[in-house]
This record gives sequence, C-alpha cells and structure tokens, in this order.
Amino acid sequence: MDFLRYSASRFPAAHPQLPFRTPLGRRFVAVRSSLSLPFAEQKGKYYSELEAAVDVVERACRLCVDVKKSLFSSDGRILEKNDQTPVTIADFGVQALVSLEMNRLFPSIPLVAEEDSAFLRSNNLVGSVVDVVKDKATLGDEVTEDNILKAIDRGGKDAYVFAPEPATYWILDPIDGTRGFVKGSEALYVVGLALVVEGKIVLGVMGCPNWHEDCSDNSIIGVQENQSSRSGIIMVSHVGCGTWTKRLSDILTNESPHTWTRCSVDSCQMVQGARVTIPESQTWKSLPLSGLFDAKIDSENIGEGSILLLSACCGSLCKYLMVASGRASVYIQGKKATSIIKVWDHAVGIICVHEAGGKVTDWEGSSLDFAADQTERRLIFPSGGVLVTNGSLHSKIIGMISSNSSVL
Repeated sequence: MDFLRYSASRFPAAHPQLPFRTPLGRRFVAVRSSLSLPFAEQKGKYYSELEAAVDVVERACRLCVDVKKSLFSSDGRILEKNDQTPVTIADFGVQALVSLEMNRLFPSIPLVAEEDSAFLRSNNLVGSVVDVVKDKATLGDEVTEDNILKAIDRGGKDAYVFAPEPATYWILDPIDGTRGFVKGSEALYVVGLALVVEGKIVLGVMGCPNWHEDCSDNSIIGVQENQSSRSGIIMVSHVGCGTWTKRLSDILTNESPHTWTRCSVDSCQMVQGARVTIPESQTWKSLPLSGLFDAKIDSENIGEGSILLLSACCGSLCKYLMVASGRASVYIQGKKATSIIKVWDHAVGIICVHEAGGKVTDWEGSSLDFAADQTERRLIFPSGGVLVTNGSLHSKIIGMISSNSSVL
C-alpha cells in the first residue's frame, strides 16, 4: 500500500481523567492509504484528519471481512455482552485498531467509543483480538496484548473527563449493526468514525463492506443473496466539501480504483410516497406518522395515503447512509422511554446527511446536542425521537409530529 505524506494535527498533551481542550495545529506524518480524497487539500481544513480516518476505516473494514469469513466456523467468535447485544472479536478489533492508529497520529485527541476491555479480560479473548489487528496495524510489532487492552480502554467509559466547554475528540462506532454482522452476509453493518472539533462535527467516514449498489425501491435493502453484487462502499464527508462515496470492493480486492461519486439526498417533495426507514426494534404503528399514512413494503402498491417502508436490517448508521446516498427520503427513530441515545449511533451519520443536503434534528426541530453530556460526551440529551430527512420533507414531518395534522 502506498504511503502518502500529509499534514496532520498536533495537539498539546492531554491527561486522562482531567478536563482539557485541544486546539489544532499542524505537523507532517506518514499514513498508508490506497485512497485519495475527492476534493483538493486546500478546500478542506481537516483534510489530513479525514485522510487518516479514511485509511483506518478502510483497514477496519478489511478486519471485519476477515473475521466474518471465520465467524461461523469458530464457536468462540460470537459472544454476548451483559446487555444482550451481540458482540464479536471484530468489534473489539476495530476499536483497538482505530485507537492505536489515531493515537499514533493524534496523541492528544481523545476517543469516545462503545467498548471497553472488561469483557475481553473476563473471557480470555485478548489473544484473538491481537491476531486480527496485527496485520492491519501500521506498526504490527507493537500490537501486544497489553497495548490492545490499553487501546480499547482509551475509548471506553471514564477514559477521559471533559470540561464543560466545547471539546475536540473522535467518535467511533466499531460496528454499528452487530446483530446484522453475526446474522451472516444478508445484513448490513457499518464502521463509523467522526471528528468533533470545538463541539462541531467536522468530518465523518462510514464503511459498509456488504452494501448493495443496485437495489430497487421495492427491495429489502441488504438481503440480496448474490454476493458478487455486494460491492460495499466507503462514504466520506467534510464540512463544506460535501459527501462522497467510493466502491469498497475495489479497495479490498486491490482492483483498479473507481472514481468518487458525490452524494445528494433525494428530491422527494411529498411525504406521501416517500421512502422511509425505521429502527428494526420499532414498528410503524409505534411512530406518529402511522396515524396519517399506511406503510407499504412494495413500491408497486403505493397509493394515496401511503409511504414506502424500506428495511435496512440492523443499526442506525446504515439508515443515515441510505438517506445521504439518496436511497431513502426519511429515517425516523421513535422516542426511547427506557434507554438513552449514544453519540456513536448518530455522529458520523449527521455530517454525512448534512453535507449531502439533508437535515437531522430531534422531533421538535432542534439540533442534537453533543455537549449536554459535559464530562464524558457519550450521551445525547434529551432521549427523544430523531428525524433524518432529505431536507425538503423536514418541516412538514415536524409539523405532522407536533400537530398530528394530515396537511402535506
């Protein structure tokens, strides 16, 4: 893989458990990457950070593909956390890999991520994670059990304590849609990484190894059986520079690269007939628009008073990916009575949708607040519903939610 010379941020030392802020500077380091970015370096203030993020997400996707090949031949590779969410060696491997690489390049930017090492320690699985990370890391000789544990915990709960002021940090979802990952090839899953600078999301990268390019409107997204058509994609976004995608299969197989394609949300202007996706854990009847529209899963049967309900299998980030790529018009997530919203389920998706021309708010039309959790930056408050749209439909749906009106 070629090495590219690029300018990366330099940050003053930050200490775990202490409040801090991290201003941006510049230095030169090396990063290996098979991808060039789709816009000129001078156009992106965080070009170098995005270049590094693309590289590490690409390698994380390779790790996922490799683990998945052996997932169902080894009983020890499918695990269950205390919250009953399936987790695999790939989750921990991705978090360790991203943490190691980004800490090497940006040692003073903290990482906010989903996993910690307690589960690995208690189940004696550290060696398995070392095995899958070693050949994907830049400095494979430094991938030891001790370093892997430290890398994972660098993104875990209580790793850093933030000050109340706006902060700079990475947000990682190692595998969004883990339930889909362990189901087999038919379900989508996403590796997602975003950078927050002084409280604003400035870049994001999503990798979806089994994304299907040629799904028609009435297909169930991600459940096609023809593996040769699963090209996968990597989606990148930078504030002010748009959202772009490229085929991941060309990267993973070292085939001749395809060009970047700029993403735009769809042009749907009417809620009736819109393509909508919802969480797999929720039903259409549980959402406020169900009183106004019937949900159909076949585009040929869409009539007056109906919307087309698309399935994206597991995880929230693939729904963001669908809206940002123009495949869906709306992603609506209902209010959660007993659980809170985690930042890694939304951060990278938000910038990808925004830069593609869409909009993301809560059900009242307010932006999601990533600084309300002042000390850990892991939770989004309040835990109300989330609305992701192509922008054109946003105010109409907000109005329908608030007034239960059928005015389109």
